[in-house]
Amino acid sequence: MTTTKPTANATRVLLAGLIGNVMEWYDFAVYGYFATVIGREFFPSSDPASSLIGAFGAFAAGFLVRPLGGVVFGRIGDLFGRRRALSLSVMAMAIPTVLMGVLPTHQQIGVAAPIAVVVLRLIQGLSVGGEYTSSIIFLSEQAPQRQRGFYAIWGLWGSVLGMLLGSGFGDLLAHTLTPDQLGSWGWRLPFLLGALVAFTGIVIRQGIGAEVIEPQVKAPVRETFGRYRLQVLQVMALNIASSVGYYAAFVYAVSYLEDIDKLSDATALSLNTGVLGVLLLLYPIAAWLSDRIGRKPMLISGSALMCFGALSFFDLMHSGDPQLVLRGELGLTVAVALLAGGKNPANVELMPAAVRCTGLAVAFNLAEGYFGGTTPLISTWLISRTGNPLLPGAWVALAGLITLITAVFFTRETAFRPLEGTR
Repeated sequence: MTTTKPTANATRVLLAGLIGNVMEWYDFAVYGYFATVIGREFFPSSDPASSLIGAFGAFAAGFLVRPLGGVVFGRIGDLFGRRRALSLSVMAMAIPTVLMGVLPTHQQIGVAAPIAVVVLRLIQGLSVGGEYTSSIIFLSEQAPQRQRGFYAIWGLWGSVLGMLLGSGFGDLLAHTLTPDQLGSWGWRLPFLLGALVAFTGIVIRQGIGAEVIEPQVKAPVRETFGRYRLQVLQVMALNIASSVGYYAAFVYAVSYLEDIDKLSDATALSLNTGVLGVLLLLYPIAAWLSDRIGRKPMLISGSALMCFGALSFFDLMHSGDPQLVLRGELGLTVAVALLAGGKNPANVELMPAAVRCTGLAVAFNLAEGYFGGTTPLISTWLISRTGNPLLPGAWVALAGLITLITAVFFTRETAFRPLEGTR
C-alpha cells in the first residue's frame, strides 16, 4: 500500500508531477519537428523519403524499448515509492538530449553517426519509460476523491507544454534563421536548451514531502504479467487511440505538411504551435468534465470522433490551404483532448494498487511505443508504398476503433469510487 502525508503546497505537487513530462516531450517534439534535417544529416540517401524513414525509424526505436524502461521504473515505484522513480527518471532524461545537440553528422564520422542516434534514442526510451505513468499515479494518489481527473491531467499537460516549447522554439528558429543556417547548426540549439529544462525538474522534485511505502507484492513484474495481465491489456487498448492520435497530430503532421503538402517549415510549425496551445486549454476542461460525468463518456466520445473523423481530418490537412489544414488539426486535437480527460485518471483507477506503477508502465508504454511512437514511421511508409496521402488517416481511424470497442464493451466506470490502495 502507498500512503502519502498531506501536502500544504498543492502547486508544488502539480509542478513535481508535470516537470519530467515537459523534459521528455520537449526532446521528442524537437526530434520530430527536425526529422527532415536529422534524416538528411544522419541518414543521407538519394531518396529524401528514405532519409526521413531512417530518421523516424531511429525515433521509433526509442519507443520500442519503453516497455522495458517502464518495467524497471515501475518496479522502483511499487517497491520504493513514486517519488524515487520520479527523481531517477528526470535525472536520466537530460543526457541523450544534450548529446544529440553535439553529435557529429554522417559526413563527419560516417556510419557511426546513425548508430549513435539510434543508441541515444534507445537510452532515452529506457529512461523515460516510467516517467509519465509514475507522475500520474503520484498526482492521482495525492488528489481529493472527486478531483483525480483534474489532478492527473497535469502530468499530461506537462507533456503538451514540452511539445509546445519544442514547437515554439523550432518556430522561432525557422523565422529567424535562414534555411541553410537551420540545416547546418540551428537545429542543434533546441537539444542543447533541454539541459535547462532538466535542471529545473531536478530542483522542483527535491523535497516534495515524505512517502510511506508498504509493498503488497514482492515481485510486481511477475504479478503484472501473471495475475493482472488482463487489466494490462485493457488499459493498453484504452491508450491506443490517444497515443496514435497524439503522434499523428503533433509530431508527424509537421513533416507531413512539409514533405507531402509542400508547406514551408515556418507555416507548418506555426500551425502546430497553435493547435498545441489549444490542446493545453482543452486538457483541464476535459479532465474537469470527466470528474463530473465519468471516464466512459469521455473515452467513447473521443475514440468515436477519431474513428469516424480521421480520414476527413487528413483530407483537410492535405488541402494545402492553411485555414483548412488548421480545421483538420483541430479535429484531431479535440478527439485527443476528450480521450485524455477519460483515460488519464482511468489508467490509475483500473490498475490494481499492488502493481499500479509496474502494470500501468507496461500497459501505457506498449500502447505508446508500439502504436503511437511508430505512427510517423508507419504513416511515411504507407504513403511511400501507395502514394495515397490519406492513408495515415486510416491508421488513426483503426486506433480509434480499438479504443472505442474497449471503452464500450470492456470498461467499467471508475470515476466515482475511492481509489484502491490509498488512505
